[in-house]
Amino acid sequence: MLNTVEILDQLANRRKNFSLGRDLYCDEGVFHADLENLWYREWLFAIPSCDIPKTGNHATLQIGEYPVVIVRGADGQIRAFHNVCRHRGQRLCPKQNGSSAKLVCPYHQWTYDLDGKLLFARDMGPDFDPSQFSLKPVHCRTEGGMVFICLADNPPDFEGLGTYLRDYVGASDLANAKVAFTSTIVEKGNWKLVIENNRECYHCGGSHPSLCRTYSDNPLMTVMEGPNAASPEILSHWDRCDKAGLPARFVNEPGMQWRFARVPLLNNAESFTMSTKAAVNRRMGTIPWNDAGSLMFYHFPSSWNHFLPDHAIVFRLLPISPTETEVTSKWLVHKDAVEGVDYDLQKLTEVWLATNDEDRRVVEENQKGILSPAYEPGPYSPSQEEGVIHFVDWYVRQMMDRLSPRPAMAAE
Repeated sequence: MLNTVEILDQLANRRKNFSLGRDLYCDEGVFHADLENLWYREWLFAIPSCDIPKTGNHATLQIGEYPVVIVRGADGQIRAFHNVCRHRGQRLCPKQNGSSAKLVCPYHQWTYDLDGKLLFARDMGPDFDPSQFSLKPVHCRTEGGMVFICLADNPPDFEGLGTYLRDYVGASDLANAKVAFTSTIVEKGNWKLVIENNRECYHCGGSHPSLCRTYSDNPLMTVMEGPNAASPEILSHWDRCDKAGLPARFVNEPGMQWRFARVPLLNNAESFTMSTKAAVNRRMGTIPWNDAGSLMFYHFPSSWNHFLPDHAIVFRLLPISPTETEVTSKWLVHKDAVEGVDYDLQKLTEVWLATNDEDRRVVEENQKGILSPAYEPGPYSPSQEEGVIHFVDWYVRQMMDRLSPRPAMAAE
């Protein structure tokens, strides 16, 4: 298991624009360093707000060692707490989703209000002060109908991302959507391999026949930087969106942690379906046409997303172990859309269910190869894998900055 000095050495000596060294994808010490320095310190996408639409609805997730519960309060506000009873540490909410007027510990029935205040604790004696035993809060922000949480005591700035979530994702009006279907799978691969696979379509032609009916594997259609960026099709699509007041143009965080861009689908396709037509009869939000393409939004380290005129698909990944990653996908539709009337669930989900399973297989085979002592880092394609390069560079910068020792303060 690598220690901090050894991890820093591997990061500092990695070859630029090549894949990472074997230990950075497999080692237990690296995995725990990733958790401590990224997953416990960055803003993470948790759920769409429509996943908990009513008072008392709650959702849970596990981030490394931290169980978290996200709750909609009586005032409509969404809050997050450590999913740990203040009595003896029992998980309050063991299921992925639930609903209750209060949060009641299943062990000794300590009872909490939806804002985290302790309301009831039986037989604790006259000196017991319930105000000292509220649930521990987790930083929580909801913008554009997407709920982000951060475990850090002092989270990074959220305002820049929040502004673009309101502008770009806001057009889909997720507050007036509902979850039509949820899929959770475990990929037997390191979380970084899951993201790397997502950040390129070099593999799409050979791996994703259903997706490639509507989604171009041409990097000029999805890569927005460099000398060959912004193809005529992209520019024409953006001009059309501009005239309709629909945010579409490429925007990224300077360090490449997140990006938004709306891109057209192939041959005026309307949605990610086998027929290429819309899967849902009701459009979402203020999107004016069926062929408005996909708003693509990614955020490292936890999410990538597609927002289409008829539905949205939000993806969340969570690390389980050095070689296991949970991937949750949620299909969102207009809240008034009726299954069997406005959409067929199989037609809505079949393309990305297949794509997720295809990605699972390639990630797992990638991990098996990297576990071999014969593995050594290979070069990324500068034209096809620019997105992977951006992610790996971001990862290395963040880890080196946070693992490097701070200079001692000079004596006065």
